[in-house]
Amino acid sequence: MLEVRNIRKTYGREILAVNNLSFHVTEGEIYGLIGPNGAGKTTTLRIIAGLIKPDAGEVLIRGVSLHEVLKNDRRIIGYLPEEANTYPLLTGLEHLKIYGGLYGAGKEDLEFGAKITGLGKRLMEKTSEYSHGMKRRLLLGAVLMTRPRLAILDEPTSGLDVHASVSVRKTIREYVKSTGAAAIVSSHNMLEIEYLCDRVGLIFKGRIVEEGRPRELIEKYGVSNLEEVFTLLVEGVES
Repeated sequence: MLEVRNIRKTYGREILAVNNLSFHVTEGEIYGLIGPNGAGKTTTLRIIAGLIKPDAGEVLIRGVSLHEVLKNDRRIIGYLPEEANTYPLLTGLEHLKIYGGLYGAGKEDLEFGAKITGLGKRLMEKTSEYSHGMKRRLLLGAVLMTRPRLAILDEPTSGLDVHASVSVRKTIREYVKSTGAAAIVSSHNMLEIEYLCDRVGLIFKGRIVEEGRPRELIEKYGVSNLEEVFTLLVEGVES
């Protein structure tokens, strides 16, 4: 579905955000991109979403350049930024309609998005009345309502409590399973990634330092969880 080939991105003359980074994601797969602040996760996701251009390298969707794909069909990619928020004076349903209008969504799409949010009658309320978790579920519904073939989700459970986080993870899993789409999920929560993702890429200083299935990586390094895997790798790179 997605192939990222040797992308590189610098800001100014000194900040190397992404350093010849490569990975791929297949259809029906949830791929986790994990790493500390400043590792290059968000820059990578923005490049894949078509929001910024890499200085070098390329992004392919089903073997076709990202630029060509988005020029013909922007619905193929759905992107949820970490910093996304709602308009307090609009209802949840109005949010879905506005977002859907940008992508030519029909009645069936709106119904699908409403179902994903799980907000029921509260979609008729202004989002100023919503909790942070409700807003995040609404935004996730807006992103997935047009059934993108590649969902890019940057910290989808950021700031959520345990119950809301579980609900969002369940929604992501069910979406990928029911549609056969692919998803890239970025998170600081490595336990969450361990539970959610089929494969993970551990990014540090703009490049992938290890990749594989969570359980395989844990067994490979003889540790208890992904957090410990990452700690070992970072210490190895810096030493």
